[in-house]
Amino acid sequence: MTNYCISFDKIRHTDLPRVGGKNASLGEMIRKMTPLGIRVPGGFAVSAAAYREYIQASHLLEPLKESLDSLDRKSLKNLAEVGSRCRKLVLSGEIPDAVQKEVETCYRQMGEKKAVAVRSSATAEDLPTASFAGQHDSFLNIRGTAALLDSIRNCYASLFNDRAIKYRLDNGFDHLEVALSVGVQYMVRSDKGSAGVAFTLDPESGSGNVVYLTSAWGLGELVVQGAVNPDEFYLFKPALEKGLPAPLLEKKIGEKQHKMVYTKDPKNPVKRVPTSIREKKEPSLNEPEVIQLAKWCLEIEKLYQCPMDIEWAKDGKTGELSIVQARPETVHQQKALTLKTYHLSGSARPICTGKAVGKAIASGRVSIVKSLADGPKVRAGDIIVADSTNPDWNALLRKAVCIVTNKGGRTSHASIVARELGIHAVVGTGDATEKIQDGQLVTVSCAEGDEGRVFEGKLDWEEKTVSLKGLRATKTAAMLILADPGRAFQLSMYPQQGVGLLRMEFIISTAIRIHPMALVKYHEMVESHEKKAIQAITADYADKQQYFVEKLATSVGMVAAAFYPKEVIVRMSDFKSNEYRELIGGNHFEPDEENPMLGFRGASRYSHDLYREGFGLECKAMKRVREEMGLDNVKLMIPFCRTVEEGIRVLECMESFGLRRGKNGLEIYMMVEIPSNVILAESFADIFDGFSIGSNDLTQLVLGVDRDSALVSGLFDENNPAVKEMLTQVIRAIKKKGKKIGLCGQAPSDYPEFASFLVGLGIDSISFNADALLAGIKNIQKAEKK
Repeated sequence: MTNYCISFDKIRHTDLPRVGGKNASLGEMIRKMTPLGIRVPGGFAVSAAAYREYIQASHLLEPLKESLDSLDRKSLKNLAEVGSRCRKLVLSGEIPDAVQKEVETCYRQMGEKKAVAVRSSATAEDLPTASFAGQHDSFLNIRGTAALLDSIRNCYASLFNDRAIKYRLDNGFDHLEVALSVGVQYMVRSDKGSAGVAFTLDPESGSGNVVYLTSAWGLGELVVQGAVNPDEFYLFKPALEKGLPAPLLEKKIGEKQHKMVYTKDPKNPVKRVPTSIREKKEPSLNEPEVIQLAKWCLEIEKLYQCPMDIEWAKDGKTGELSIVQARPETVHQQKALTLKTYHLSGSARPICTGKAVGKAIASGRVSIVKSLADGPKVRAGDIIVADSTNPDWNALLRKAVCIVTNKGGRTSHASIVARELGIHAVVGTGDATEKIQDGQLVTVSCAEGDEGRVFEGKLDWEEKTVSLKGLRATKTAAMLILADPGRAFQLSMYPQQGVGLLRMEFIISTAIRIHPMALVKYHEMVESHEKKAIQAITADYADKQQYFVEKLATSVGMVAAAFYPKEVIVRMSDFKSNEYRELIGGNHFEPDEENPMLGFRGASRYSHDLYREGFGLECKAMKRVREEMGLDNVKLMIPFCRTVEEGIRVLECMESFGLRRGKNGLEIYMMVEIPSNVILAESFADIFDGFSIGSNDLTQLVLGVDRDSALVSGLFDENNPAVKEMLTQVIRAIKKKGKKIGLCGQAPSDYPEFASFLVGLGIDSISFNADALLAGIKNIQKAEKK
């Protein structure tokens, strides 16, 4: 006797031909994950055999074949007509008695008053090479046998959705060979809780060092559809595995404008309602819940042995978390052998901004799409702008060079489709359909970190395609100079050997914006517009100093996680006093100096009474990154250290704030940028673990040239014999002491002979800005061949 219905706990991954990818995955998870304490709601699968019996008993095979054979496969101009005809045919059928009886029996065993989710599960679904995600329909909050049977028939009909027909054509599947199983699963009462999606990699770069999790109030459909801007969380995998106290790298609170909840109307069992002001502002998951889910995601990834796309839900009544679906992540399975870089020329003010998906730039005519009815006006090469997108638009979206939406996060439908199509998108802008006009010419850029921007008109940009074939690793480490944490995951995919210089001051000026001493002395500050600004920015922090520590740790942590386990050398803040004054509250704590370039900067600040407590906040942040977040690939570097005695004072100061050199493998480097650093190199090598030459400062101080002065800029030259003599001396001295030394600067990428000079001296590493990295590697390769 054929078993038309199979309990999930009896299903194995080998049953995929019987129950489809989604149901096979659920069965495997229930068997393997339940013993680990991971909740996966139970239920049963209506098998593919039941679907085939339905088609055969209703005599639908030939009519479906005839209809599908009439499809114009080249232009697809009659796709909507063919799809509609197929769906009507399927809905005209009757579920055979034998199938119906088994469904009723299994449903009674679940408890007929229980709400269930009814999900399609095709036999060609959730494969590592073709996910079919979103192609077929699901139905939520289904109650009663009649509603369940209707939902099963509707699932069968969705096998012939326009988008599913197109997807099968694109992936080479025979329409009538693919069968549909249906999963009937207990509903998690997330309508009173929250739900979302998790990836066991960074969905943009494909970096496997993190778990990326999104969350919003209510049922998870709005997150999957991209109909809300969800909360976002990044977690560091090694910290999760080791059980460290702070695996959460970053948290962003989304607007979460709506949520999907149950209704009592059997014809419309779910509806969308606005969220409250409190729900918009508050995270839809607390930190322990985020960490718990992320740990579960790691276990699921281990089970499948590949990156995973996971849907989860939180029951608002019991507070319990559950995993409701999991499928292999397909976009990043193949790594490209080419690297395409984009750079906007000039500057302009964006019309609107959102989250960047992809790293490209495109210009085109705007086509505002509200529904499929707007489809005919979309032309190939258009930029589609919409409130959000849905799976019915897949064929339409293939015409676009880029997508812009008001709503959605990086796990939304628009984001997933953009990645699959190899185009970029800007999602979650909030107001794109209001700010951008139909037919307007715009430029959309996702090339500057994690913020996507839309500009009016056609802007100019540079586009380069570089083959990575044969770009072998060099003995002299080629590293990156980095300032913006938003670019970290993207740049970690470049052929590099770590970060030779992460500039802390960029993070302070953009992510924090407040002078650290203004946070230390906040309660002593007189009422002023600066104090009001600080209060507004730090409103969520009773302890204002904690704001600085958390923001700095988060930003550095994201970079260190992106490059882990490769080293990331973080330079402690190197603002000049005039630059510190630009921070909010900075004018209250900074001296006026005639020549800030040679004044109160670098190491001299750190143990000084005017800044020591501010430096303490920097140290506390770095201690959190290394010890609580588990990012022990972070090394610290001291800039502009004039004397050995000053270096000793800084190290003592750092130790007083919990950063002792050598503890937990902590290495502390020093910048070489002053002639005294060269002359006393061996003495400095006795107290520091490694060195990095700041070629700009060293050149200007050796030659006595202000590098910011246009009048004498022609004299600034790293190739000057005096500069080269200093470089020779310091590299030889440091190598003699058995310590590492590198250089950060532009010259080795611009001048092959300069790279050859450094390599000949045995320098350990050379760090480049991202746009100069590939040229720099080629120059190192040439030098190492000599």
